Amino acid sequence: MIALHDLLSAAHGTAAAHAPVNAPVCRDGGTVLDRVAFRARVSSLVAGLREQDAKRYALCIDDPFDFACTLFALFACGKEPVIPANATPGYLAGLAGAYDAVLTDADLRAFVPAPAEAQAIIDHAIDPQAPLTLYTSGSSGTPKPIRKTLAQFNAEVHTLEKQWGALLGDATMLASVPHHHIYGLLFRVLWPLAAGRAFDRAISIEPLHLQTQIAQCGAAAIVSTPAQLSRWPALPGFAALTPAPRAVFSSGGPLALEAAQEYAAAYGAAPLEIYGSTETGGIAWRRQDQTDAWQPVAGIEVRRDEDGALNVRSPHLDHSGWHRTDDKIAFDADGRFRLQGRLDRVLKLDGKRVSLPELEARLALHPYVAQAAIAPLEGASRERVGAVVALTEAGSEALRGEGRVLLAQTLRRHLSAYFDAVVLPRHWRFRITLPFDARGKLPVAAVAAAFEARADGVEVLAEARSADTLHYELRVPPTLVHFAGHFPGLPILPGVVQVDWAMRLAAEHVPAVRQLGSIDRLKFMAPVPPGALLNLTLAHDAARRRVQFAYRLDGRECASGVIVYREPA
Repeated sequence: MIALHDLLSAAHGTAAAHAPVNAPVCRDGGTVLDRVAFRARVSSLVAGLREQDAKRYALCIDDPFDFACTLFALFACGKEPVIPANATPGYLAGLAGAYDAVLTDADLRAFVPAPAEAQAIIDHAIDPQAPLTLYTSGSSGTPKPIRKTLAQFNAEVHTLEKQWGALLGDATMLASVPHHHIYGLLFRVLWPLAAGRAFDRAISIEPLHLQTQIAQCGAAAIVSTPAQLSRWPALPGFAALTPAPRAVFSSGGPLALEAAQEYAAAYGAAPLEIYGSTETGGIAWRRQDQTDAWQPVAGIEVRRDEDGALNVRSPHLDHSGWHRTDDKIAFDADGRFRLQGRLDRVLKLDGKRVSLPELEARLALHPYVAQAAIAPLEGASRERVGAVVALTEAGSEALRGEGRVLLAQTLRRHLSAYFDAVVLPRHWRFRITLPFDARGKLPVAAVAAAFEARADGVEVLAEARSADTLHYELRVPPTLVHFAGHFPGLPILPGVVQVDWAMRLAAEHVPAVRQLGSIDRLKFMAPVPPGALLNLTLAHDAARRRVQFAYRLDGRECASGVIVYREPA
């Protein structure tokens, strides 16, 4: 191992002096870029960056080799790298005060590489305490800067080598994760650099691509996420990787037990899952073919607060005290722990950390949105969130004119300027008001309930108001109990259920409807099958104490009538 701050050093008497200059850094297809090439590229970047006035650079570089070279060139120049969570225009605009300039892959073409032979042994001193800022999703709803030092990263990569270095040996690191988050930065770039292992320049896409990479590099370890790892077993070539990976690392969220078992069956060991955060670095690990509990990484101390919050003491922190997290845990008899949910509103979706308050705040900036609430949804094979949106008048007009699907696409495009696509809500409900309780609170359970069938059986996908008319889009669940026996072999929704739904929805906005007088001019023109999407309009005529309802299916009216209500006694 070599200290990260010595990677560009040629000074005698240091670990760098004994590190082979031809140690591999990056595999690019059949080519191996070694430390000579790495130092040469860094030197050419140093020459160009020193001439620029900017001090803080937002690194938006997708190529991992160029990213690593630029990162260490900035350290060598005494400049500060800033690593945004993503490079979307809206996100970068929100961080405008955090950096002086942006560096992208295209920008690096202006830096002319110097000959490797001329630059390989140039000594570039790096301050071990050089700062580096990453961004994560804070619970307050705005991106949270996490300022760390190179020394902290150096401590962590040495911990990783101590824990798993013997298992990896000379394996090349193959990765399906980006390096813009701490997990990818550590496992894909910094750890291999310090250990003298190569990382592959290409993103590992699926098993057949992994096999191509393994054929070129031989021994390999894989760095991935639960979302990616869960998909690979169903793809061609999964169980036939030769030679088998020496290790598979997973982080960003819990890996499903079923997926862990598939890897154990194929390769004799489940993935090594890493639990941690940008603030703390790695905290614990597990292999689910051995236990579902988390074991602290070597050198890490953990304890539990009275409210269940996990506290960590770690050499990877910038202080020697205890750091409180927002994860709730329970210990077992062996000193390991199990996670029991979050104490704040930050989730990890497909391995990416996202603040639900930030999603809500960004969504509320759109002129169609009066208020928004986002909640995690259960019952799916992968993590997901749903958005319940109270619409403005303009939003209601868009819903009536364009429809629910196009409106949801419009709002997703709005959010995509600030967030990665994988964290955007895929499930939407549109409402006149959000489901606040009597105390003015917005319970998570009430928001999540908007994505389920109501007690009366119907799913309300969208609702809007125009003057005295209410507009609904409803889904008829195929499992609705009312289809039983009505009729065998050709199930249709009973007309009495359609009338009941119209009355219940009308009563939520016109309570007097509960004093029913009669149902007039009732007509059923077309059958409603299981799974149908219905459009319902409720037109209230207060002067005549009646609500006219009309259902449409595929653009055709299928039922209508008039609800006449009595005056209150």
